[in-house]
Amino acid sequence: MTGTTAPPAAPTRTVVATAAVYGLQGLGYAVIVTALPAFQERTGLDSTGIAAILLGVCVTAALGSLAADAIARRASSRHGVIAGLSLQAAGLVATAFSPAVAMLAASVLVYGLGLGLIDASSNMQGVLAQRGRPTPLLGRFFATLTAGSIVGALGMAGILASGAPAFAALVAAAAVQVVFVLSGARLLSRERAARGPERSGTRGPRLDGRAITVVGLVILAAYTVDSAVSSWGAIHLESIGAAVALAPVGLAAYQGGVLVARMMTDAVVRRIGRARLLAVGLVLGVAGALIVAAVPSPVVTIGAFAVSGLAVGALVPIAFGLAGSIDPARSDEVIARVNLFNYAGAVIGAVGVGVLTDVTGSGLAFLLPALLLAAAVPAWRRTAR
Repeated sequence: MTGTTAPPAAPTRTVVATAAVYGLQGLGYAVIVTALPAFQERTGLDSTGIAAILLGVCVTAALGSLAADAIARRASSRHGVIAGLSLQAAGLVATAFSPAVAMLAASVLVYGLGLGLIDASSNMQGVLAQRGRPTPLLGRFFATLTAGSIVGALGMAGILASGAPAFAALVAAAAVQVVFVLSGARLLSRERAARGPERSGTRGPRLDGRAITVVGLVILAAYTVDSAVSSWGAIHLESIGAAVALAPVGLAAYQGGVLVARMMTDAVVRRIGRARLLAVGLVLGVAGALIVAAVPSPVVTIGAFAVSGLAVGALVPIAFGLAGSIDPARSDEVIARVNLFNYAGAVIGAVGVGVLTDVTGSGLAFLLPALLLAAAVPAWRRTAR
């Protein structure tokens, strides 16, 4: 076996371009979910109809993630980024000008396919960008995604406050993504995905399925909260009397909480330990969801969304850290399995909360994320042991 040298660190311009990809993903997603009230007004869709469209987005995003893997092996994850941003831009513009429900659904599904491509390809680029560097970068990349979401939500609020239609924000977000594809994508890494032993047809010892499940429950609960607030937060705020221009601020407050938590999680873990911070995250998440369900006040609800953001911002990196420690030699395989719970949580948050909104009202529908966070307590008990 011959020795290998450490790969050279990615140049700074590649790191900056990779961070921009994360930011553009967050920007596009925030803009399209905060436009949901405008879609309802234009098409007459009820909450169940919006939930059905969001379910389609989750399905096409999962397909996009699978496509990203194939593109990375045949070309590079850079090509996956280009394809994803292009599809997102096309979906955003088509959604902005969709005259009827069928066209709206098709346009949002195109956006979802691009979202899945970006979700996977950006993380591939993130791993390549931090390779050879003494300090990790992924935490800051995810913070950039959150910052992009905040900019998107506040941008939508500003556009609505000015009296401009919501579609202006969709077109603006699409334009920024096209500009990056034409000018910034060339700075991304061109390295092709490695063909690891998982493609050789051999199998190792069985993984600890119970450990994967309990850690996956944390991922599922966290992404249920994330999807519920992102998809239904603006609609809930309008339903309890918030002004149209104030409704997107709920998502901005939530993403602000996520950003703060992601910037502080590593330091807090070193101080109090993973198990204690996981317990704090679960408690904060349950408290935030219960306040949304019990207090129909726009100001209080926006504050509760911020608390929920603190919870999700801490729970997600902790859960992936736990996943990597289940079997360090096969951490990639473990994380791939745990990540499947991400899509399950997105479906429950977008579809389950939407269906419950038509049955119980939007406030009580947020009890569903609270129940799932409580169900994740076994993961905390396992971590504490």
